Amino acid sequence: MLFFVGLGLYDEKDVSVRGQEVIREADLVCAEFYTSRLMGASKTKLERFYEREIRLLSRDEVEVDPGWLVQAREKNVAFLVGGDPMVSTTHLDLRLRALEMGIKTKVVPASSIVSAISGLSGLQNYRFGRSTSIPFPYTARGKRIVVETPYRVVMENLKRDLHTLLFLDIQEDERYMTVNEGARLLLEMEETMGGDVLHRSLGVGIARAGSEDACVGADLLPRLVEYDFGGPLHVLIIPAKLHFMEAEALVALAGAPPEIKESY
Repeated sequence: MLFFVGLGLYDEKDVSVRGQEVIREADLVCAEFYTSRLMGASKTKLERFYEREIRLLSRDEVEVDPGWLVQAREKNVAFLVGGDPMVSTTHLDLRLRALEMGIKTKVVPASSIVSAISGLSGLQNYRFGRSTSIPFPYTARGKRIVVETPYRVVMENLKRDLHTLLFLDIQEDERYMTVNEGARLLLEMEETMGGDVLHRSLGVGIARAGSEDACVGADLLPRLVEYDFGGPLHVLIIPAKLHFMEAEALVALAGAPPEIKESY
């Protein structure tokens, strides 16, 4: 049996009681922390709390050559991930591959940034459209490449009067994109594509959701470029037209300019 166990938002204590039971009773415990990770807990801290040794998997071991998966045919294998297990399509792909191999699977849900953003910001969950990720720019043939898909997704959602949750890039060398970098890249995409919407739109940044020092800030997107959100992990939200309660919540919970209650 292959168990997909969500570890929650921030540290080792966010796992559910059921998740902890599965981890402690499993024959093998594996984890990946490149799609998300618990910033409040190291591998050593997790092992101490769960009382189990954890095998940390690379991207290739999850997406390209998951040789460890065959052990789930005869043993109980716990696969640990930050947040909720099935938010990432990477984990759904792994589950489908396991089923094709005749391996039974179970999912142990946990808290996720997808659900936490509503409680932290006051933005209503039913108002969110398609989410997307902002990757770091890369260089190809000596040219800097900025992937413009995030901007297109934001524009599509705004046309439908829906908010957009933007996940910010995490790289295996422990480089974490900040709200500031994400906002700057969105504005760069808009300038390249000749738009003028985001330069006068509101942005909401959230850092370290689930921690004691979680930070939520809302302002015009160009101003968020200079906002200090502190350490990772960060996410960015581009709201659509606000309901009056959402506007009031952003002022009270995220320090948004009071005038948004009149302009949105």
